Amino acid sequence: MGISRSSRHKRSETGAQRAHYRKKRKFELGRQPASTKLGAKRVHTVRVRGGNLKYRALRLDTGNYAWGSENITRKTRLIGVAYNASNNELVRTNTLVKGCIIQIDATPFQAPVTKKGKSTIEASDEAKKLSNHAQRKLEEKKKDAKIDPLLETQFAAGRLYVSHASISSRGQSGRADGYILEGKELEFYLRKLRSDKKKHAAHA
Repeated sequence: MGISRSSRHKRSETGAQRAHYRKKRKFELGRQPASTKLGAKRVHTVRVRGGNLKYRALRLDTGNYAWGSENITRKTRLIGVAYNASNNELVRTNTLVKGCIIQIDATPFQAPVTKKGKSTIEASDEAKKLSNHAQRKLEEKKKDAKIDPLLETQFAAGRLYVSHASISSRGQSGRADGYILEGKELEFYLRKLRSDKKKHAAHA
């Protein structure tokens, strides 16, 4: 029996079994999960319906991560999976899935951070030709730009928590891209991580 993505096996809202009116179809085909792990990059191509290609990442060690408040994106090294709301087993095995919280190397993001904790856009970014409107927005942003204190402590440790929020369509593009957690979202996940550590300590 192949993996099927049809919902014909499911019961109705009242609990009744649905009648089997046809066999499985090619367009309902499902495949084994990629279970992407941390390691030297290994991506397989899969020929799919219509002769198209999907990219099945089996091992990944880098990704492009966006820092929203700074308007910059950098390629950086993945360190490990820190939290996964769906399954702790995926944290233990360092499995990369969409939505999981991972740690990345903070080095590529160090340039915009000054000693005073003020935030600056890199000279290379400033050198780009911008319209007057975009230039004004950039200057306004720089006036009151201040890095999140929680982020500063992470920079001091040399690691950042990021969300795998855009693994670029459920791992079918063979990438592990995402964004740096900030503000309320960062506070929420740091609370979750602390509570998890307490639970594990209590069990031990």
